[in-house]
Amino acid sequence: MNKDQLLTKLWEQYAAITPSAKKIHELLEEKGEVIKNDHIAIRTFNDKRINIEVLEKPFLNVGYEAKGEYNFETKKLFAKHYEHATDKDAPRIFISELELEKCSAELQETVKDILNSCDDDTFKNPELVLSGSVWKANSQKIYKSLLSESEYAAWMYVYGFRANHFTINTNALKDFETLEELNTFLENNGWKLNESGGKIKGTPEQLLEQSSTLADLYTIDFEEGALEIPSCYYEFALRYPMSNGELYQGFVASSADKIFESTDVKLQKS
Repeated sequence: MNKDQLLTKLWEQYAAITPSAKKIHELLEEKGEVIKNDHIAIRTFNDKRINIEVLEKPFLNVGYEAKGEYNFETKKLFAKHYEHATDKDAPRIFISELELEKCSAELQETVKDILNSCDDDTFKNPELVLSGSVWKANSQKIYKSLLSESEYAAWMYVYGFRANHFTINTNALKDFETLEELNTFLENNGWKLNESGGKIKGTPEQLLEQSSTLADLYTIDFEEGALEIPSCYYEFALRYPMSNGELYQGFVASSADKIFESTDVKLQKS
């Protein structure tokens, strides 16, 4: 699988449970915009069978290189981002993992049981990053137990290995000079934005501004009955030039921390 095939499959899998992304995409294209992707984000646990070192492999194999590292102490997350070595237009890849040893014994045991329910060969699949929930994710009880401590873990239990969000490169848009203009356009067209930490996270001084929709709601058929829960969201990023004139390529941990909350059940109800 080459780079373009991998990125296309990630988009198709993401769009299947994120209808708002396709609608926003079409809305901007109708205005004559050409959509470029800033980055794709993926979630996992730091268990050695499925940690960042495992999920980065297909990207390294198609020419990506590891760049920045980020820590999110409150959410107990560690992340790395990747850039393509030769294709400067290729989206960055952002992979985060929940640091299980920092979580409660109950959550650690639950995640261990989930992973142990799978055959080890499952995790050796070269297309693991596209495999969704490879375990049986059909228990509301498990979902709600994880949710009580970590929204991230609960999301991971249900949706598994897939793109958590795609991101529109706002710098590449013709009719929107600021992220505020894009946000207003989206809100005027009926989209709800993640307001945690403000609609715009980050500042020109930090060289990166980000905003995002709230995650779409998707119905999951648990064994106890169907439940509508947040799936994925669409993000928007505006990058600023560094002192050398080149656009900043990394991420700002304090902003990403709030972007993570786009899938939070509590925000959907606020």
